[in-house]
Amino acid sequence: MARSTLRFGSHAAHIAIVLILLSATTFLMLELLPGNLVDALLGDNARIEDIARLQAELGLDKPLAERYLSWLGNALRGDLGTSPLSGERVTDAIAHRLPVSLELMIYAQALALALAVPLALWAAWREGGVADRLITTGAFGVLAVPHFVLGLILILVFGIWLRWFPATGFVAFSDDPLGNLRSMTLPALTLSLVEAPVYLRLLRSDLVATLGQEFITVARAKGLRESTILWHHALRPSCFSLITVMGINIGHLIGGAVIIETLFALPGVGRLLIEAITKRDYLTLQGVVLFIGVAFVGVNLLVDAFYRLLDPRLSHHHAD
Repeated sequence: MARSTLRFGSHAAHIAIVLILLSATTFLMLELLPGNLVDALLGDNARIEDIARLQAELGLDKPLAERYLSWLGNALRGDLGTSPLSGERVTDAIAHRLPVSLELMIYAQALALALAVPLALWAAWREGGVADRLITTGAFGVLAVPHFVLGLILILVFGIWLRWFPATGFVAFSDDPLGNLRSMTLPALTLSLVEAPVYLRLLRSDLVATLGQEFITVARAKGLRESTILWHHALRPSCFSLITVMGINIGHLIGGAVIIETLFALPGVGRLLIEAITKRDYLTLQGVVLFIGVAFVGVNLLVDAFYRLLDPRLSHHHAD
């Protein structure tokens, strides 16, 4: 019990250090960018007294450490500041756009798993066969194509030629649930096609190893159907690496969402980030980067907890 408590305390300390370093890096990164918020607001021909007045109003005349501690304290209370360009609180701007980004990433993950798991099971079952070679070669090919190229191809085929889905734009779920699903399908499919090959290759490799284990041989000797062996006996012990990679890939998924939201004109957090960069809205940019970093850490904690739930031996091992 004491050892378990010690491990929990050490884990919490590591998380706290990561979050502090993340906040400091975010704050300093924007401090080192060329130009500043005052230049963006007043322009190059601003008078010296106007610059000094605005710097005092924004607190930019204070020492760097004092500004960082003040900003961090406000961030811990959920206040990421107010954009002087739009007049909107950064927290509100993120909250308004977050549901779109969450829907996109959840939908994309669901599609990626729906594609990767059956194909990985098929490839592992037919290891070395024609189906296995075709699936793995196709995965390599899709993996080599960038996000925006896949998106443009899907827009061209399904949005313009076949007209099955809208090419761009977003429909809120509250306005039209079916329209919302149609407007999110191409963006989610684009994002999923980047993730699915990674999941497929990893799961196939682990399944091949699992299918060679003794308990699989025993299951086959009992006369169990091959589909039952694959789905109920081989899949679960082969998912540990997949779950870990899914957590690690959250950062890649967020980066892809930035591109996809811009390409398909989705009003998500990724597009807010791009707009903040183009408008030189440093406060919004700072808040969005911090939010994405904290979200990445939080999701990895959830994945770690689910990993232990899937394999209780890990919890028992740490408790000893």
